[in-house]
Amino acid sequence: MPNKIKIVEDKSVLVVHGPNLNLLGARETETYGGTTLVEIDKSLVRLGKELKIAVVSFQSNSEGDLVSAIQGARGGLNGILINPAAYTHTSVALRDAVLAVALPVVEVHLSNIHKREEFRHRSLLCDVVAGQVIGFGPTSYLLGLRALAELI
Repeated sequence: MPNKIKIVEDKSVLVVHGPNLNLLGARETETYGGTTLVEIDKSLVRLGKELKIAVVSFQSNSEGDLVSAIQGARGGLNGILINPAAYTHTSVALRDAVLAVALPVVEVHLSNIHKREEFRHRSLLCDVVAGQVIGFGPTSYLLGLRALAELI
């Protein structure tokens, strides 16, 4: 991942997918459904075209790579849509990166984190993002992108 992401479109966003989301469609389908990450990314690109927003997606299982991707959006992109996955509940580093880039950020989750295990109820990002969309499966991403479009 380059240190800086530069897009020439008028509006562009980075979609950040956290750990294990590369296994969507095959992992815990009773919780996360059967839609793959590739399918989610394709639907975001389609919606982005409709909204006249370029969409760049990035997935990593590594916290440091996710931080670098968020920092790379600074100065080149208009906003970030993030599903921090398991790092939602543990990563001060992601929280600090979101604060550092000073961009509008919308947090999304496929499942309703408040209906799950208690340790998943708390997001370390919730008070530094513009908002959260949770519990609507892959539609959470689309709703989040629409919300982000309104912010930028």
